[in-house]
Amino acid sequence: MGGEHTPKAVGAVWGLLVLNTLGSAGAETIIPLPRSLIQMVTMGALVAAFGLALALNLRLRIRAGAYVFLLTLLLVPSVISSAHLESGFGALFRCARLALFIGTLWLLSRWWDGGLTFVRHHIRMYFAVLGSVVAGALISPGAALPDLYGGRLVGALWPLTPPQIGQYAAVIVGLTVLLVLDRRTDRRSAAVIIVPSLVLLVLTHTRTATIGLLAGLALAIGSLVMTSAAARRFFAWAVLCAAVATVGFAAALRAWFLRGQDEEYFTSLTGRAKVWDALLAAPRTTSEQLFGMGLGDKSFDGLPIDNSWLAVYHEQGLTGIALVAAIVVVLGGVALLRPPSLARACAIFLISYCAMASYTEAGLGDASPYLLHLAVAASLLAAPAAAAPLAPPEPARRRVPRWARGSEVT
Repeated sequence: MGGEHTPKAVGAVWGLLVLNTLGSAGAETIIPLPRSLIQMVTMGALVAAFGLALALNLRLRIRAGAYVFLLTLLLVPSVISSAHLESGFGALFRCARLALFIGTLWLLSRWWDGGLTFVRHHIRMYFAVLGSVVAGALISPGAALPDLYGGRLVGALWPLTPPQIGQYAAVIVGLTVLLVLDRRTDRRSAAVIIVPSLVLLVLTHTRTATIGLLAGLALAIGSLVMTSAAARRFFAWAVLCAAVATVGFAAALRAWFLRGQDEEYFTSLTGRAKVWDALLAAPRTTSEQLFGMGLGDKSFDGLPIDNSWLAVYHEQGLTGIALVAAIVVVLGGVALLRPPSLARACAIFLISYCAMASYTEAGLGDASPYLLHLAVAASLLAAPAAAAPLAPPEPARRRVPRWARGSEVT
């Protein structure tokens, strides 16, 4: 597998996985889409992704890695808790979806070689998703900036929430900036992605995505400072611009972050803390503490949990938390042990972004964009597969003169 060319169809598989993780609940769209239809499309995309990946990898050649292995282990508490049907038959359906999702990643692991192939697929696919957001805003600005979400940008063609759009924008901006710093793409192409994505991020008023982008880029670029002059210049300019913005636009930045909320509501993380306290105070049996209540819709008493760790605790128990923590720690540890490189910087950005976003967003325990981000990080940290050794040439046969050949004895 060393130096093996990645088929173009792998990008189609990745696009189908992205479609599957877009979700089915969100803002009202211009053309009302029944949730059952959206679920049919997203689940169909996952089945198609698995089928196409299997067709591309009929020999089932995979690369063993800690990330996909730990994800596979995460299926164990998911199935154990979901089998009790406390969360209904939907829990078993979600287990099947997670198993199919992980199976597709196993099939794609054949092409995880430390290169930037999946980074580019990631940027293209999510930029296409953001393109649909822009199209919806142009067609119906009122539907894209509804009062229900406080004037924040939503998906008017596909039901995307502001945090989703902010997440996609932040991730592709961060990855594209890193590609530019290492001259893996030209500035004009990068500007086409970065500028509109930043505009969309600002319109979503998503604090988690903004902080994750800034902190993730700081860590990623910091890992390149000692070996890249471009990274040092960018870091210096970024610090200068941040200082100027803090001094000159402090009031505007504060208003943007508060989003019209009072200080008390802001410090309670937009009411999330009340849900978290209620979830932790709820009585649980020993089995529920260890394995959770079964895969659900990441909510508690009808309210979103909005915390990956508490969502995993609620649905997959302490066992699930241990496995998810192991995923983050192992990927982070491997990234720190790698020598400075663009691949390492991109992996650090994705891992740090997911780790920071996990505090106010759910998704690390089920098929989600966050698991796709971490899958890209795993592909970047995979060591290039060793090429199969060439067979030694056969030694030249020595020509024996006719006079020296022995005669057969009859």
